[in-house]
Amino acid sequence: MGKRIIQQRRGRGTHTYKSPSHRYKGTIKHRILNPKEESIKGKIIDLINCPGHSAPLAKIKFDDKTEILMAAPMKVKVGDEVTSGIKGEISTGNTLLLKNIPEGTAIFNIEAMPGDGGKFVRTAGTFAKVLARQGEKVIVLLPSKKQKTLNANCRATIGVIAGSGKKEKPFLKAGKKMHAMRAKNKLYPRTSGVAMNAVDHPFGSGRGRHAGKPLTVSRDAPPGRKVGLIAAKRTGKRK
Repeated sequence: MGKRIIQQRRGRGTHTYKSPSHRYKGTIKHRILNPKEESIKGKIIDLINCPGHSAPLAKIKFDDKTEILMAAPMKVKVGDEVTSGIKGEISTGNTLLLKNIPEGTAIFNIEAMPGDGGKFVRTAGTFAKVLARQGEKVIVLLPSKKQKTLNANCRATIGVIAGSGKKEKPFLKAGKKMHAMRAKNKLYPRTSGVAMNAVDHPFGSGRGRHAGKPLTVSRDAPPGRKVGLIAAKRTGKRK
């Protein structure tokens, strides 16, 4: 008798697939915007390593005694001053509205809707660029090279997120990789479907590592069959 495949086990919400949020230091978000003030000064009081984030976090304390966590940009240190508000100096770590950021400026932690605290570009070493302004809309070039049109009243932080060399350092031992994955409750090692037996996976059995059937599958397929290229718009190499 076969076992439940990974796609089926995820839905149970067991310890293997739960996020260890009790180890996380906090949530990355912008300060709550006060429309009556142009900007407020804050100071970086600590740089934190959080297992739930790929980038280091900066803890900022503002003049009104409020504190927030944000992804630390490159070239900042404890004691540096930053600002947050509607307007501000175009300097690393400052947060302001997209409509007040010049074209070509590197930004990160961009809001999808005004006041949501930031949704886009939050990974170590990434940044987006302001391309153009069109009335109440601003066009932003994301790290994926996709252009996204956003409300001009959305906020973003100036700079490039620190930790850009994180993915360049290789894991030299399988044990190091295992401990890194265990810290985030990631399933490791992962077994390929084509390496399994037929009773354990739809792509299992056969001579050699060959699925033996189309890799595309319907969006409405049941969890035991929903593996491979799910609801693929296209397959094959791009010309």
